[in-house]
Amino acid sequence: MNRLFFDTSIGALTKKIQAKKLSAAEVLQASIENIIELDPTYFAWVAHRGGGWKAPYPPAPMDGATLPSKFLEGIPVGVKDIYNTHDFPTEMGSPLWKGFKPGNDARTVFNLKRQGAIVVGKTVTAEFAVHTLNETLNPWDTKKTPGTSSSGSAVAISLGQVPLATGSQTAGSIVRPASFCGVYGCKPSFGTIPRTGTLKTTDSLDTLGFFVIHAEDLRRGFDSMRVEGLDYPISNAALSDESRQEKPKGRPWKIAFARTHTWRHAPKYAKDAMESFINRLAKEKSIEVSEAKLPASMERTHEIHETIYNKALSYYFRGEHKKSEFVSPIMNELIAKGNATTLEAYAKAIDDQMQCVYDMESFFG
Repeated sequence: MNRLFFDTSIGALTKKIQAKKLSAAEVLQASIENIIELDPTYFAWVAHRGGGWKAPYPPAPMDGATLPSKFLEGIPVGVKDIYNTHDFPTEMGSPLWKGFKPGNDARTVFNLKRQGAIVVGKTVTAEFAVHTLNETLNPWDTKKTPGTSSSGSAVAISLGQVPLATGSQTAGSIVRPASFCGVYGCKPSFGTIPRTGTLKTTDSLDTLGFFVIHAEDLRRGFDSMRVEGLDYPISNAALSDESRQEKPKGRPWKIAFARTHTWRHAPKYAKDAMESFINRLAKEKSIEVSEAKLPASMERTHEIHETIYNKALSYYFRGEHKKSEFVSPIMNELIAKGNATTLEAYAKAIDDQMQCVYDMESFFG
């Protein structure tokens, strides 16, 4: 295994490429070597440059000193197979879309390329980014799940095949694979990473994000993908104003620990691990930990989510549902539940979702 990405952050790699201490071709080769060596065992990729796929390479010169400084200059990235890509098929984990070529890049993929990234390939997703388990295996223990829909990207990061890979989350498809595979996942605020050109499952829930090996690369990855400019005045002002991003001098970082309504279902070892982690944080002089009680409306989030989710799936995948023999049983079941959900119940769930948002805004003050 080539350990380049474990030993070197994205920021350090881009500096070395700009300084001609390392070539973009060498970085790409490290990625391809690890994919070829490890993918036959862990199955994180649908298609990749090392698998005979003739994807075009970025225009030369990749290693010229005259290139402008970019966040991801020469950095290989993996793209979850629900994002449109010009260079690779977009199959969305379904035989119905086998070999589909959208002919364009999703906005996020365009943003990554604009920052100098090289798309190495497409990572495995659950069918339509929903629940059906796929072939991807957890590198830490192949008998345990790597997470569901974004598992291919999380595993690719965990194996050091790429230093950055995209994901998406409608329920827990970034946070779970990141946790299960021992990598950093970023599930940002809703709408801060553009969804144009990605599979839509639920308008009010789908959020794009990503995975990295090093915590210091989270900001770099986010800034490479996020919305920016005058079309997004609120988020752009908040994210571009560095004075709003620094902790005021003289006070510690504040962290809230909330025992949610699902805490009672967690096994003892999980509770013990979380409490041990919180206790370690509390001993740090630069951190202030307090236990917080979430608004009562948050106890209904799973119920609200299920209503919205199933109804949206029944709308967006009604065409696929007509070919149910090519759709998994669990997907067909969710669509059937959505078809049985009235528009009144759906509208009520949307209202309840917004109430949760308002309650959490008040909670954060």
